[in-house]
Amino acid sequence: MTTIARIEEYGDELRAIRHDLHAHPEIGFEEQRTSSIVAGLLKEYGVDEIHTGIATTGVVGLIHGRLGQGKRIGLRADMDALPMEEESGLSFSSQTPGRFHGCGHDGHTTMLLGTARYLAETRNFAGTVVLIFQPAEEGLGGARRMIAEGLFERFPCDEIYGLHNSPLHGPGEVALCPGPAMAGADFFDITVTGRGSHGAMPHYSRDPVIVSGALIQALQSIVSRNINPHDPVVLSITQVHSGSAYNVIPQTATLAGTVRTFSDSVREQTRERMRTLVAGMAASYEVDINIEIRDVFSVLNNAPMQTELLADAAREIVGEANVSTDNKPLMGSEDFADMLKVVPGAYCWVGHSGNMPVHNPAFVLGDDILPIGASLFSRLIEKRLSPGA
Repeated sequence: MTTIARIEEYGDELRAIRHDLHAHPEIGFEEQRTSSIVAGLLKEYGVDEIHTGIATTGVVGLIHGRLGQGKRIGLRADMDALPMEEESGLSFSSQTPGRFHGCGHDGHTTMLLGTARYLAETRNFAGTVVLIFQPAEEGLGGARRMIAEGLFERFPCDEIYGLHNSPLHGPGEVALCPGPAMAGADFFDITVTGRGSHGAMPHYSRDPVIVSGALIQALQSIVSRNINPHDPVVLSITQVHSGSAYNVIPQTATLAGTVRTFSDSVREQTRERMRTLVAGMAASYEVDINIEIRDVFSVLNNAPMQTELLADAAREIVGEANVSTDNKPLMGSEDFADMLKVVPGAYCWVGHSGNMPVHNPAFVLGDDILPIGASLFSRLIEKRLSPGA
């Protein structure tokens, strides 16, 4: 392990920043305190330009190298927390009920701040670094909002890079996957409207509970009987709601869930089949069924060249043996994918201590990741923006 010594010197300060952010989590588009801290620290570090209020709470900083003109490379970190309770037992646990940095975005923000400090002090590169602190990654479309508000028109980038903590990998391990690395995701909501009646008189009803049960079974047949087995797809019903009394057949039932896939064509095939099944089920049971399908995450595609460049920088920080580039894609999703649809780049996973999965109430992000992530980003910039690179 050869993290950058100067960044290691910031270690106590980085941990303090991360612990403070962790104790004061804010969910998507509400990151007012977080973005204020980010902007204030960027100013303190001497970042050349600081722009706030992008996609409500997003922050962008620019650092110009001292070695002349060159490419413009973006580095991105997400800032938002999750709407859930924390059960980690940490001394700096969330002070806000129903809010928790259970995906480690407090760490991502801190690592990019550490990168900003180092690069603003040293400026040992040619060109410009675009620091992107993004709000609302957790299913709220923060990346898309920033792009729609002119992120890359205002701050053009030739390449862009991001990372995510991974409790699935050991401390100091960096994992990459060229090409499709994380799934695209749809969220869907289905409302079945039938006819309610007394529970003892079901023949007067058009029972939405029965219809929902049949529909759940039918939807599962899409993956097993309609999609090519070589095309990975996950269709999960994650919510079922209906009824309020023991002796009342309800009027309505609602279902909700997600679809994940690595292919846009397979994604559309799944959507069309869902709509067809819903229409057929409505006709068969003489009920009304409404389905709403929302495109929430794009497929995250790592550009092969940028993936290798990121891996090469990682090897200098954590060593050859700790960098892997043959990892399987994940069915999880990440809205950095939308930035990669506009600008070529790459995304990696960085391991840390702790074994609880992200989004678990007891998840703990190991602070050992902070200098590693900051060193990785910094070394990438110094290599990629070296004169003549």
